[in-house]
Amino acid sequence: MTFDDLNLNTALLSALDDLGYTTPTTIQEKVFPVVMSGRDVCGIAQTGTGKTFAYLLPCLRQWKFSKDKSPQILIVVPTRELVAQVVEGVKKLTPYMSLVATGVYGGVNINTQKLEIEKGVDVLVATPGRLYDLAMTGAFKTKTIKRLVIDEMDEMLNLGFRTQIKNILDLLPAKRQNLLFSATITEEIETLIETYFNDPVRVEAAPTGTPLENILQTGYNVPNFNTKVNLLELLLTEDKSMTKVLVFAATKQLADDLFEKSESIFPGTAGVIHSNKEQNHRFNTVKQFKDGTYRFIIATDIVARGIDVSGVTHVINFDVPAVPENYIHRIGRTGRYDKKGIAITFITAREKPLQTAIETLMKYEIPISPLPANLLISDVLTEDEKPKVYMKIIQPKKRKKEEVGPAFHEKSAKNSKVNFIIKKKDRMMAKYGKPIKRSRKK
Repeated sequence: MTFDDLNLNTALLSALDDLGYTTPTTIQEKVFPVVMSGRDVCGIAQTGTGKTFAYLLPCLRQWKFSKDKSPQILIVVPTRELVAQVVEGVKKLTPYMSLVATGVYGGVNINTQKLEIEKGVDVLVATPGRLYDLAMTGAFKTKTIKRLVIDEMDEMLNLGFRTQIKNILDLLPAKRQNLLFSATITEEIETLIETYFNDPVRVEAAPTGTPLENILQTGYNVPNFNTKVNLLELLLTEDKSMTKVLVFAATKQLADDLFEKSESIFPGTAGVIHSNKEQNHRFNTVKQFKDGTYRFIIATDIVARGIDVSGVTHVINFDVPAVPENYIHRIGRTGRYDKKGIAITFITAREKPLQTAIETLMKYEIPISPLPANLLISDVLTEDEKPKVYMKIIQPKKRKKEEVGPAFHEKSAKNSKVNFIIKKKDRMMAKYGKPIKRSRKK
């Protein structure tokens, strides 16, 4: 099947032709007729399967010009990077259509975004928190929305957007088409679908846990952190095919530390991106990675679902992710749109259980390659890797209740005092040997 076989208009077909896309992916082929029929959709698809175009194509195909300035299509995504990615996708598909797409997200001036929306918008792409804030200020009318798309629903719940999603759904008109896409369908998502959706059609394509066919996976058993650093440096130095590489680190601090080391070895060709970086820094880093200024960027899992960069040649998991599904999302950054990709994972003995969990999820064993002969094996351990000496702490034995004495103790003889009332005549007798009497005044 080609895009010509779908019920697309000339404007969309011309845009796809300009982009060089001829064949729809599995999820695009399955979702298109269902959305066109007007039914609600629950799409189960992992990253890298082309689901952004899967919901954009039918929504844009059904879009009709309106004089109303409020949006007809609302797309809710979890991160700022995904907002920018989806808006860019809309613009790629609509050069031959008079349609306005706007993206809004937190971390920037809300008044600027409010003014932008009030000018008029057809497709609004937003993160949940900022979307709800704008709706509450009356920046746009919710009653004009005909189609709602919720993308990466599982990630949105992981990020704590539960309340905002429910509040947004309560604001929208009852008569609308709902499209939900998620890599996993949890009980919480099931409950939300039953409450707000109208008998959705389930469409499944490459569910999470399926190893992507276009990605060659390999792993290295590495003894410690510093050897990982040496291996990363060696691979980037010797493998000239690594022209566009994503390196995933477990924490923001580790990402910054790796960047400092890499910048001294590969000056001007590395970038770093995580949630502590300012928005402009994050966008500029992605831009320079896309245009080839940066050969590789070091990132945390925040971009595992949020960056769509074509031509990523390699994904390197510097650390094995603690959540097995995140491994799928990480490696899904390469091998996109039927291109081949390579995913490399560095595994220490401590990370073996995490590797096992990933392989259980995928039902696939990650092939292990021997370490390069010229790799410098470091014997320097980090504080976290140094063996800990645990001293047994002997707790004092508690006395039994019956062994515990009373709270009151008798005073010593020295401290004992008895209050006696001594009459005056007795004191005089003791002092003078005879009672002292006052004589009456004459």
